[in-house]
Amino acid sequence: MDAWHDTEIRVRYAETDKMGIVHHSNYLVWFECGRSDLCRARGFSYKEMEDDDALMVVAETYVRYKSPAFYEDIIIVRCKVAKIRSRAIRFVYELVRPSDETLIAEGETLHLVTDQNKKVRQVPEYYKRLLIGSEDAQAFPAGQAPS
Repeated sequence: MDAWHDTEIRVRYAETDKMGIVHHSNYLVWFECGRSDLCRARGFSYKEMEDDDALMVVAETYVRYKSPAFYEDIIIVRCKVAKIRSRAIRFVYELVRPSDETLIAEGETLHLVTDQNKKVRQVPEYYKRLLIGSEDAQAFPAGQAPS
């Protein structure tokens, strides 16, 4: 099974600046769209996790901008699980414009799993199993801090 999950986004006018280029802040929003879509494709939603007292709180973000995206571009948000630790999940992303196969940006996010009181907790086994549907995902023993 291919580890990447693809989500198609069309650049909206409101996402661009005066120069017609996508504003950098939108890339993290697109990462979230891809991540949410990946979770749904694996059989659960963020809401279901929250209802099970497991919130994925963003602890780190990283984006490397490679090429601009423009109004009306179709962008593919590629997302996959890179690592799952006892209390954290790392996702990686690529944003690609398929019309010319340009890599627009790449990045990653690290999410700590907390309860409703924002106390860090273990990633529930049920969700861990669903997320490790990827050949590239790595699960690490309990008690290891995220890297």
